[in-house]
Amino acid sequence: MVFGKIDFINLLPFHIYLKKYIQSSQIKSIIEHNKSYPSNINKKFLKNQVNSAFISSIASYKKRSLNLGIVAKNEVDSVLLIPGSKKDDYQSQTSNALAKVLNLEGEVIIGDKALKYFYENKNTEFIDLAKTWKDKYNLPFVFALLCFNKDGKKLKKIVSKFKKEKIKIPRYILNQYSKKSNISEAHILEYLKKIDYEISFKERKSLKLFFRLCKQKGLL
Repeated sequence: MVFGKIDFINLLPFHIYLKKYIQSSQIKSIIEHNKSYPSNINKKFLKNQVNSAFISSIASYKKRSLNLGIVAKNEVDSVLLIPGSKKDDYQSQTSNALAKVLNLEGEVIIGDKALKYFYENKNTEFIDLAKTWKDKYNLPFVFALLCFNKDGKKLKKIVSKFKKEKIKIPRYILNQYSKKSNISEAHILEYLKKIDYEISFKERKSLKLFFRLCKQKGLL
C-alpha cells in the first residue's frame, strides 16, 4: 500500500493512528517519502504514484472513497481569505474553488501557515471560508476525502477503528509540530477540536452541493 501523506496539523491524529496500526517499517518509510501538501498529493494520486490518500474534495469527484475525510462543522481557522486582490494558494485546489463558489475575492491561504496567520492577526480582516459555507448553506464543509485506486479492502481494514479510537498525541510529537509551525501546543490542541473526520449524510449532501456549484462555475 502506497499512502500519500498531507503533512498538515489537521491530519496529525490520523497519522499517529496510522503509525500505530502499520507495523511494516518499509510502508512507514514510503508514507514519509510521499508526504507533501494537498494539491501535490492530488497529482501523485492521479498519476498512480500513490494509491490512497486524503484527496482534496474537488479532485475526489467520482473517485472511490471511504467514509473518512477532513471536515469542518463550522469555523476551521486554517482556510482563510484575506479580502483584496485575487490570489490562489498553490497548495490547495478545494479552498481556491470554495472561494470562487462563494463569490469571494481575495488571497486564499490554507493549512498550517493559515492557522499561524489566524492566531497572529486576530484584529485583521479575514474570512473563514468554512464558516461562510456553514452560514450560507447550514452544512459542514468537506475539504478532503480518503480515496483509493487499489487495495481498498486493505485500507478499510486499517482505518476501521480510527473513528472509534481516542487519539492521544504524544507530547514530543506535539512539540515537534509546534516548533515546525510556530504555533503553540495549546493552539494546536484547540484547533484540532474543530476538525472532524467522519463522512455521513450531511457531509455527502454538502459534497454534492459543492460539486454542483463547481460545475456551474466551470471548475469541474
